[in-house]
Order: sequence, then C-alpha cells, then structure tokens
Amino acid sequence: MTSTVYFCNMSCRKHSQTKSAKIAKLCTLLDLKNVVVPGQPCAVKLHFGEDGNDTHLNPQLVQIVVDKIRQAKALPFMTDTTTLYSGSRHNAVSHLNTAVRHGFAPGVVDAPVIIADGLFGANEIPVAINAKNFAEVRIATEIVHSPAMVVLSHFKGHEMAGFGGAIKNLAMGCASHDGKRDQHGISVTVNQDKCQGCGHCVHICPEKAMHLGDDKHSHCDTSKCIGCFECMTVCEPKAIDINWETDIPAFMERLTEYAYGAVKGKEEHVCYINFVMNITPDCDCAGWSDMPMVPDVGILASHDPVALDQACFDLVQKQPLLADMELGGKDIFTARWPHTRGTIQLSYAEQLGMGTREYVLKEV
Repeated sequence: MTSTVYFCNMSCRKHSQTKSAKIAKLCTLLDLKNVVVPGQPCAVKLHFGEDGNDTHLNPQLVQIVVDKIRQAKALPFMTDTTTLYSGSRHNAVSHLNTAVRHGFAPGVVDAPVIIADGLFGANEIPVAINAKNFAEVRIATEIVHSPAMVVLSHFKGHEMAGFGGAIKNLAMGCASHDGKRDQHGISVTVNQDKCQGCGHCVHICPEKAMHLGDDKHSHCDTSKCIGCFECMTVCEPKAIDINWETDIPAFMERLTEYAYGAVKGKEEHVCYINFVMNITPDCDCAGWSDMPMVPDVGILASHDPVALDQACFDLVQKQPLLADMELGGKDIFTARWPHTRGTIQLSYAEQLGMGTREYVLKEV
C-alpha cells in the first residue's frame, strides 16, 4: 500500500507560484470539503512559536488554510496546548499573548486562538488506544471535541525526537500537561565533573526539581523531575543528561502512541500540511532560531501523516548542507543529534496503523 504526498517546491517566478497560491492548491487537492464537518468547528493545529523564536509558521500563510476551511463551510479555530516546561506558553494567558505577538491575531489571521487544554493544561479527555505503552492517552479536551482537524507543521530538527513533523506535532501538541509528562517519563542526571554551578537549570525548572547543593553544583530531585528537559537546553557545559541508549527508544514509542490517540476516532476528518522551510536544528519551542541546516525544500501535504513525514525526511536528506556539519554517513538529523532515534516515530506509527512509509510524491 502506498499513500499520495503532494509537493510544492519553493520556486516562484510569477504570481501563480507564490507560497499562498501553492497552499491554496494543496488545500484543493486535500479536498477539505470532505475533511471538515460543515457548520462545525475545525481545529487548525499549529505551533505559535516560543517567545524569541522567529522561524515558526508564518501567520499570513496560515490565513490561506483558514480561508479554505471557511469556504468548505466549517468554523476554523487555531489551537495548541500549554507547555510542560516554563516559558512564554506555560499557561493559556501567556500562550495567547505570545500567539498575538507572533501575528496570530485579528487583522492577520481571521480565526480565533483557543488553547485546547485550558488555563493550566489540565483540561483533558482519556482516549483509549490499547497500545504497547498506554491503554489510554490524555488528549486536550478541545482537540477531542473538534470534529475535524487540519494539522500544520514546521518540519525541523528536535533535540529529543531527532526531527519534528506531523507526528511530533500531534503527539506533544495535542496532549495535556499530564499527557506530556506521560510521554517524557524520563528523569535527568547531573554530571558533577562538568557542572559549573551557574544555576541556570535551577531558575528554569518549572517543578523546582533542580537545586544548588553545598558543593555549589546542581542536583536533581528525581521525585520532582517531570522530564521536560528544559534544564538540558540551558546547560552550556552539557552537564545534564539522560541515558540515551535506553530512554530514547521508549520515549519515541510513547510519543508516537500519543500521536495515534490524538486522531483516534476522526481519522477520516484529519489532513496534514508540512512546511519544509527554515529547517533549523531545534524545535520552535526554543526561544531562539539557529541558522537552517539545509536550503528550504517546499510545502507538502497528505492525508497520511506517516507518508508525509517520511517524504519530508527523504527530501531533506537530498539537500546540500548550509551548516558546518560532519554527517559521517548519517542522516542530517542524527548527525546533529547523535543520540536520537527519530525514525522510530515513522516505523512505530506505521505499525500502529496510522499510515504507511511507502508513498508516491506528486509535484504540484
């Protein structure tokens, strides 16, 4: 079995080739009128970007999708969930303010922003999946209630998942706080020989699991650690770590099971668009944007998230490097994040029945 993935490259020599025109064409090919439920809300799942990040999705491009959903007689709303780590999206108020600052506001995008898991990330509905790691997963209330969903993902690298596309967007982005905690399920350790006692990890930890001991080094209270890994992000000497060999494969399975649960029961009413541009090493959850690793590739769309992410992954590998990296025979994401196992999300999602890694690429 193969799935169709539509592909628009980045070339633009006339008005009919603009990004907006290409997105409109992809929406037509996705046949949105048969994805949405007329007269009912339709979630537009996207990432509004952490404060300081500027490579998140362009709201002007999101507007094209919103227009197409409305033309299909549905009621579009933009949505995401609050973050497990501390930051500008840790609660719904801060998250909404960040979305507005990044242009997801009236006058730019003609759709409201609704934070799907409520004020503090507690609004959830258990969804039965009966998979290897979870019998049920905790999905944000408004994601479950929305009859249809269009998933817009910025395809880029990720420090824990290797890379993030539609599957990663569904998994973390549709889970409540407890759901995100269930997915991570890993506690960090501190290498005392590397720790410089700067205290950055202490200040950033949302659960006060990190503290400076009498030895002026950081220590982690594993009973409090929720595995958000924000401390690893701010630790310049890289003294904070996990057991990558044993922890990451299980983490990737848990993440994929959450993606599976996010669309459970409405598989025929979900479609996906990946924006393979600004392919940075880090997620848009980072409060910065590093230089891209390769040139922009294009915009891809499908009804199959597995085939879509696989196609994006394959196209990225064919691009010339912009960053100073030694691939050493590895794919670009593994070369950047050597301890990750990113393709597990593709193989395990296929095993769960979310889609297929076999695809036909149709250039538009």
